[in-house]
Amino acid sequence: MSEVHFNAVHWIYIIGVLTVIATMILRKNVIIPCILFTFAIGLVYTGSFIGGVGTIFNASIVAAKDLFSIFMIIGVMVALLAAMEVTGADQVLVKPLKGFMNSPLTGYLVIILGTAFISLLFWPTPAVPLIGALLIPAAIRAGLPPIMCAVAIALAGQGMALGGDVIIQGAPGLTAKSAGVPVEMVTIRAGMLTAITGVVAITMAWIMSRKEIKTFAEKTKNEKSTGFDIVGQAGGVEKVLEGARYGKFAAGLMIAVVVGVVVSLFAFDIKGGDASALLGGSAFLVIIITSLLVFKSKGLDSVADFLGEGLGFAFKIMGPIIPIAGFFFIGSPESAPLILGKGAPGYLFDVGNAMASVISPTGFVASFGLLILGMITGLDGSGFSGLPLVGTLAAALGSGNQNITATLASIGQIGAIWSGGGTIVAWSSLVAVAGIAGVPVLDLVRKNFIPVITGMVVSTIVAVIFML
Repeated sequence: MSEVHFNAVHWIYIIGVLTVIATMILRKNVIIPCILFTFAIGLVYTGSFIGGVGTIFNASIVAAKDLFSIFMIIGVMVALLAAMEVTGADQVLVKPLKGFMNSPLTGYLVIILGTAFISLLFWPTPAVPLIGALLIPAAIRAGLPPIMCAVAIALAGQGMALGGDVIIQGAPGLTAKSAGVPVEMVTIRAGMLTAITGVVAITMAWIMSRKEIKTFAEKTKNEKSTGFDIVGQAGGVEKVLEGARYGKFAAGLMIAVVVGVVVSLFAFDIKGGDASALLGGSAFLVIIITSLLVFKSKGLDSVADFLGEGLGFAFKIMGPIIPIAGFFFIGSPESAPLILGKGAPGYLFDVGNAMASVISPTGFVASFGLLILGMITGLDGSGFSGLPLVGTLAAALGSGNQNITATLASIGQIGAIWSGGGTIVAWSSLVAVAGIAGVPVLDLVRKNFIPVITGMVVSTIVAVIFML
């Protein structure tokens, strides 16, 4: 592994990351620290005050381009929910689930199971809007707070399902290739570790929020709500049942489209971003059909209103995350040159490489070193980008022992994907979860943080005791 030489920008970036983490622990917004450190990095790197100021904008532009697909799917799905509500289809869809989701706990568990199932098959990207459209409203009606709906989706999808990725095997495949071990060795170990992490995190998140859940459930009992009026709250289209007579048709249409999308995902092996594109495009068509059916010629205008409401909500909730993501994108070797100019290194990955060179090849030290290294690489908001690094280091520490190498690589994979895949990184795909549930993404990060960290620590200890 090549030696990393730190310069002033590296140290500014490290101090910036630590400042952001400390600010989040203090439950404060991190936008100002991110902008100031982005400016400082640009100032020192370019040697120009003007260059530093320009870096703030460039970083936000690069982040916005990368995150726009997430913003778009949030906006379209919120627009779809608004169109459903006008016809009363929301009530038709939720009614069959009311009896089954008869308590906050059942709502929590059903969302977890549904999200995990879809995420294992197609990755979490299409799972979020599907679950958001059909299950979150019913769970809210059963007394589960929106923030806990988001927690359930994040921990089950971005965490437990993606952390092991035992069916699609994209993550273990990349990790195993870098580590030089068979894919099945990483798949089995990562699957076991992500299951342990998930069970601990999911249980702990519920226990820590019992008081909040109880208060919300009691409040919900006294209010008439389908849950759709909580998911994606935003001004815009007046929520009146102008198309009540089309409610059953619209509900049936939505179910048919969802089933058609799921069948297509299986039949044509569509995954990830392509799956989201299929779902988002289908949602557009449902919005158009519903609007023209209910409003006739005025539907041309109502479609614009629905989309304006949805996208307005997406940017209102998710917009503040752009400058935060911009700062962390400076740490990525792919994004840094787009922000600072050609030749700029990935500062976050340089830090990771420096850590890798000093990690001791012994049980607990190596295991927790790989876990922390994985979490650091996950700070870029991807989760997957750090897998080659943790795989390579695991191979170096394993000294030819495939069992040790595969176990260490799996621990690093859990750290990278559970953090950046993501459950505790606000500028990852977690923004989509928060957006669909209608909650601030930083609040979701705080909810997830202690349960996720605890889960990863427990699974790492289990790995050291039973797998090494």
